Amino acid sequence: MHDWSIYLTPGAVERQLGLFCLGAGEQTNASRPAPERALGCHALVWVKEGHGHLLHGPDRHLLEVRAPALLTLFPGVLHGYRPATRWRQAWTLFSGPATEALTALGHLDVNQPVRRYADPQAVDRAFTRLLRVSKQHNAVQLTGALYDVLSQQAPPQDDVTARLAELACTPMSMQGYASALGVTVKELRDAVRRTTGSTPHELILATRLSCAKVLLAEEDLAVSVVARRVGYDDPAYFSRLFAARVGMSPVSFRRSGSLAGRISSL
Repeated sequence: MHDWSIYLTPGAVERQLGLFCLGAGEQTNASRPAPERALGCHALVWVKEGHGHLLHGPDRHLLEVRAPALLTLFPGVLHGYRPATRWRQAWTLFSGPATEALTALGHLDVNQPVRRYADPQAVDRAFTRLLRVSKQHNAVQLTGALYDVLSQQAPPQDDVTARLAELACTPMSMQGYASALGVTVKELRDAVRRTTGSTPHELILATRLSCAKVLLAEEDLAVSVVARRVGYDDPAYFSRLFAARVGMSPVSFRRSGSLAGRISSL
């Protein structure tokens, strides 16, 4: 592997993508401490070979690094490399407003700056693609490659969250949902927050609206029937809620907001 680096300056249009790459490269670190510093953006470092420690945070904790491992560095957070052997690594710098959502959804976790993988091949492939695309000056492909790498950091799936989504169209109180799932309300909230970055109420609402869209797009059902099937006895309330969240009424969605509606109108 030859050391190389590229630094990018995204333009105004590229920044509107919400996530943009500021640099990428490959390098080899000698087995000696690197200077401590804090970045002005996010970074991912894919350590392919070597072991040692990452100095992290204002308390300068030493976290073990043993390849293959993915390091996540956060803006303004002190870090420093402490290789015990030579490190071979790939890296990327990135920023954008999408980092806030990625943090809320658990893909960027300041409390887990070092991650190891039982099967590192997916991360290695994603990083290899990102490095290749970084030289091609295609902003959309580069943003996609960044998301590909970040998707490898998905938080573990929570069975409680999946089962709540299955129950979402059955009207219950939050205590009722928790009891049905065998957890406390607090445990339910914590599980949904870890998985989605949201609340049980928002998950239930989003699931109901998604189910309603499917019924409106694919079934010839009255709005009142759709409302009852997704958990609302009051069709008028359902219609107001649907319009407020989707931006159009259920009838309008059927006509112009769904693929089925567009096809049938041709």
